[in-house]
Amino acid sequence: MNSSIAGTDAALLAQPPVMRLDGKVAWVTGASRGLGRSLAYALAGAGAEVLLSARSQEPLEQTAAAIRAHGGVAHALGGSVADAADVERAAALVRETWGRLDVLINNAAISPTFKRSEEVGEREWRDVLETNLSGAFHCCQAAAPLMDAAGGGSIVNVSSVHGRVAHERLIAYAASKGGLEMVTRTLAIEWARRGIRVNSVAPGYLETEMTAALRNHERWSEKLLARVPLGRFGTTSEVAAAALFLASEAASYVTGTTLFIDGGWTAQ
Repeated sequence: MNSSIAGTDAALLAQPPVMRLDGKVAWVTGASRGLGRSLAYALAGAGAEVLLSARSQEPLEQTAAAIRAHGGVAHALGGSVADAADVERAAALVRETWGRLDVLINNAAISPTFKRSEEVGEREWRDVLETNLSGAFHCCQAAAPLMDAAGGGSIVNVSSVHGRVAHERLIAYAASKGGLEMVTRTLAIEWARRGIRVNSVAPGYLETEMTAALRNHERWSEKLLARVPLGRFGTTSEVAAAALFLASEAASYVTGTTLFIDGGWTAQ
């Protein structure tokens, strides 16, 4: 029996794929708390130098300080992705500090209301779309030339199970995430030849501040968990692991796709 192994298989035995980002530069939006904070820690822990942005300055600074305390490199910049000037300030800081960008994680999002569609006001609708959809798109636009300078890069958009599966009382949020899914697929096609991969992760219901009211409501919590085959809410670290895969060279042939981290919600 011939036990010799050649080519890529031999390389896999000698050095299996790893999800390291040593020497890479990453920008994480909405990085001050919850999922965004976990995403920031995961990328920094994998070796990336990171720019963290969010509207809440104090918790953002705390996240950056925690990364630096563990020997990482982190810069914090307050601002909203819904504000074009704030997005440009973030891109300018990346350009001045590193001169390039390898990874963008579009995590900033809001879901301020849980009400019937006929009760959603125009301002509420616009606020959600401007942050979750337009804000993410404008960050992609700002990141593209910086990724060109790096010879390519990876964009990971944080979508939601409700980008595919409808749910009552979430009309604006679901519309924004459904739109983000199409932004992901369109940019993946347009920017592939530039070496820029564009994918998304779509979490189900996680144990975060954003879902606390629903998780602590007996009727809604029971209703939501009934839709999850694994029978529990997810954790931010489980989503961070998927995002780290997409950001890394382990996913070098993956673009235009969505990874659902939803406990089996969409498998039904």
